[in-house]
Amino acid sequence: MISSVRGTAVHVEADSVVVEVGGVGLHVAVTPQVARATHVGASVLLHTTLIVREDALSLFGFESREELTVFTQLLGVTGVGPKSALGVLATLSVPQIADAVGADDDAPFRRVSGIGPKTAKLIVVQLTGKITASRTALGGTDAGTPAGVTAQVVQALVGLGWSERVAADAVETTALDASETDRASVPVLLRLTLAALGPARKETVNG
Repeated sequence: MISSVRGTAVHVEADSVVVEVGGVGLHVAVTPQVARATHVGASVLLHTTLIVREDALSLFGFESREELTVFTQLLGVTGVGPKSALGVLATLSVPQIADAVGADDDAPFRRVSGIGPKTAKLIVVQLTGKITASRTALGGTDAGTPAGVTAQVVQALVGLGWSERVAADAVETTALDASETDRASVPVLLRLTLAALGPARKETVNG
């Protein structure tokens, strides 16, 4: 099992990257967000899982171990294959998935290409109890942060080059340690989140 890949991106497409590791190029299927944040020549670390089938060996990669875990859980749902599971994670962040399952709401999954009403309902039913909403979905409130502030800070970070999921997670984490006054201010929360992300991450994302 290939659980992670670290190397140099030598080719990037809309839904995959080729990572060179020890002179070998590994083709990794990724979400569009990961592909957009990856640039040729940049160092890449992806958490991966290898899907073995009779006619193919397919490697799927994610920015975080949390996303990989949810991907694996989605594969356990009746009717959900690797492409559909990747589609869910391309459309929804982990907190959004967790919140939808926790609220018994299959509507977000019906918006995913290739996921029909029956499968959407099965995702909610079969993931109940397996995935917990530790943070609210983007646009909700977390640690007392007003929804508008969170959304504006995430939008600003996306504009600076971070993926939406990385931005959302960073804002939520920063808000947990920020004071109530700081959480209510877009400029302050943005500054604190940028400090937490650090220049090294920004350089990696922007190439």
